[in-house]
Amino acid sequence: MDKPQQLFADGLPNLSEEHFVVPTATNLQVQAPFTHAPRFLILYGSLRERSFSRFLAYEAARLLEAMGGEVRIYDAHSLPLPDDATADHPKVQELRNLSIWSEGHVWVSPERHGNMTGVIKSQIDWLPLSEESVRPTQGRTLAVMQVSGGSQSFNAVNNLRILGRWMRMITIPNQSSVPMAYKEFDEAGRMKQGPLYDRVVDVCEELVRFTLLTRERADYLVDRYSERKEREPERLKAVAVDIGFVKRPS
Repeated sequence: MDKPQQLFADGLPNLSEEHFVVPTATNLQVQAPFTHAPRFLILYGSLRERSFSRFLAYEAARLLEAMGGEVRIYDAHSLPLPDDATADHPKVQELRNLSIWSEGHVWVSPERHGNMTGVIKSQIDWLPLSEESVRPTQGRTLAVMQVSGGSQSFNAVNNLRILGRWMRMITIPNQSSVPMAYKEFDEAGRMKQGPLYDRVVDVCEELVRFTLLTRERADYLVDRYSERKEREPERLKAVAVDIGFVKRPS
């Protein structure tokens, strides 16, 4: 009995074969493995003197260093609001350079009014999707964490995940939410032993694994058909005409 023709075997007339690339396992093979330690940037969302999000950020930093990582924590004091300064502001440049240096991020926010804080959002808003040929976040791994003053909630981490996807990051499955944070940290700002601390260890462990798995392959993993088309000179010229940067031919 003849095999019936499948309905979807009727060709791809809208596809640009010039830009179409079939994903293969061969393209995922690493030719020159990185030898440096995985690099992590940590952002936290509070400027308070006794900040539980900062305490959690430092716990993550200690764990990531113990797992062989190199860690930088960004201090958002004096960072201007987005659009209230130009991108050449020293604090903005410091943030962008750290993100370019990094291979993975950790974002830690308090939950305020049911969402992340403006402090963490401002830091993320200062990171562009692209700056000329440099993309400060695309292809980097991301772990999200939050602290709450009340009962368990996941509002902040859920919205941080949305931002991570928008920033074209590889957000790991695990996450940490610390309820009633004032009970979970001692006077010195160290997190107490218990299941919530264990979850933070889990998250850091998973972040390091995903970073080691993807960092040499990040450019390939986030390479997109539509963007390969957009990089063509004729396509760029057409876009420039559409948005008014170049006069339309008469």
